[in-house]
Amino acid sequence: MENNNNNNKNTNKIRAIITGASGMIGEGVVQNAIESDEVEKILIVGRRESGFKNEKIKEIIHSDLSNLTDIQNELIGYNSVFYCAGISSVGVDKETYHKISYDMPMEMLKKVELVNNLKSKADNDFTFIYVTGAGTDSNSWSNWARVKAKTENDIMASNFNKTFAFRPGFIQPNIPGLKNAYKAYKYIGWMYPIGRSISQNGFISLREISQAMVKVSTNGYKSNIINGSDMVKLANSLK
Repeated sequence: MENNNNNNKNTNKIRAIITGASGMIGEGVVQNAIESDEVEKILIVGRRESGFKNEKIKEIIHSDLSNLTDIQNELIGYNSVFYCAGISSVGVDKETYHKISYDMPMEMLKKVELVNNLKSKADNDFTFIYVTGAGTDSNSWSNWARVKAKTENDIMASNFNKTFAFRPGFIQPNIPGLKNAYKAYKYIGWMYPIGRSISQNGFISLREISQAMVKVSTNGYKSNIINGSDMVKLANSLK
């Protein structure tokens, strides 16, 4: 599926709502947004404090991300959502996984649509980015892949002008100062340079993911599905 607005450059600065800041991907995305001149302000929404302190940032701690009614007016005035919150499906029952991977991102999407009066894709230049993962597929035998595919599809059918599903594989946490990098990377990080030499789709850096989000929010992209090789291309276009 192609974005209708891939050549429309947004002259406005990015005002981003970011979730998942207490996890590795979200933390890296927030740090990159702080450093980016394209990002004017950041609203972190999460269930626990992220630890970020910066003049660009406002943070809201909210216990139930599947119901944002009490804080919905705080979402007014932001034009991008970088939805990085998520959970591994390992050891998680289907109901809980569906709530976190579908109900929560869709609640954010619907509330941003509501309070910012988004009636159709043509009447706004808003962006919604959802981090899924390589292997997302509505026809998969795996429950996680089907749930995330449904979330992707419903986001793309929304009233946001620009919608993207980011599908990273192995992620190198290469942004300095990360506190939430997965502990396993200490032991398997040696795999990254080998894998990267074989496949950009399967091996991507956290900096490239974060930079690609800024780029698609500003300029759009030819596809709604952003694979690893797309992230590399987008990140390199910022240099």
